[in-house]
Amino acid sequence: MSTENNSGSKQATTGRMAEGVTVNEDEVAFFARIADQWWDENGPFRPLHLLNPTRLAYIRAAINAHTGTSETSLKPFEGIRILDIGCGGGLLSEPLCRLGASVTGVDASERNIEVAKIHATRMGLTIDYRNTTAEALAEAGEQFDVVVNMEVVEHVADVPAYLAACRALVKPGGLMLMSTLNRTARSFIFAIVGAEYVLRWLPIGAHDWNKFLTPRELADALKTAGFTPEAPTGFVFNPLTGNWKLSDRDVAVNYAMGAVAA
Repeated sequence: MSTENNSGSKQATTGRMAEGVTVNEDEVAFFARIADQWWDENGPFRPLHLLNPTRLAYIRAAINAHTGTSETSLKPFEGIRILDIGCGGGLLSEPLCRLGASVTGVDASERNIEVAKIHATRMGLTIDYRNTTAEALAEAGEQFDVVVNMEVVEHVADVPAYLAACRALVKPGGLMLMSTLNRTARSFIFAIVGAEYVLRWLPIGAHDWNKFLTPRELADALKTAGFTPEAPTGFVFNPLTGNWKLSDRDVAVNYAMGAVAA
C-alpha cells in the first residue's frame, strides 16, 4: 500500500519492479526494503495498524451504502469483486476477504506481494495477489465492482494517468474508495514532522508534502478521469488516546473520498 518517496536506489534490490508509467520506482524500492515488517504491529507500519480499523469502518459503510448490502451480515461483501491497489503486505486485503469479497491485491513491489501471499496462506485465506500495476490490469481489460485505493495517490508519478487507469478498472456504476493526505500546514506538522521526525512512526522520507492533494484537487482530478466524486471524510487522530475516528468536517490531515464511475 501505499505511499512513497525516496531515499533509495532506482532499482529495487529486493525484487523485480513491475512496470507502469505512473509507478514511482524510488518509492517502491523504499517500501520494499521494509516489506518483511508489514505485519509487525510495533514496526514501521504501526501507523497503518492503528488506522486500519477506521479505514475498514469507512470502506464497509461506503460499500454498504453503494450496494445496499446488509450492515449486520457476517459476509456483507459476498459476490463483490474488490481490487486493493498498493496492497502492501495485505493489511486491507485480508479483512476484506474475511467479509466475503473476492479480493485481488496488487503491488508494484514483488517483495510486498511475497509477504502478502505468505501471510494469507498462514491465515487460511484465498486472495489473488499479483506483482503488477493499475495500468497493466487496465490494459488487460480487468474490471472490478469496487477499487480500494488507500494511501497510494500521493506516491504515484503521474496522478491524471494513474486515475485514468483506475477508471478503466472500475465497472460503470462501480465505486472507487481513496484515502490520502491533505496539503495543509497541519498535515506537514503532523504527517511529516510529527510522524517521521518526532514520533518515528514512519521512516524519514516516507512522504513528500508537495505531492499531497487537497480534496478539491482530488475531486477535480477524479472528475477529469470520469468519476463522480463524493464528499470527503476525515480520518482524525487523537494523540491522547491513540485512536482514530471518522469526521465529516475535519479533513485537514488524512481524508478519504469515494467516487462513482460514470
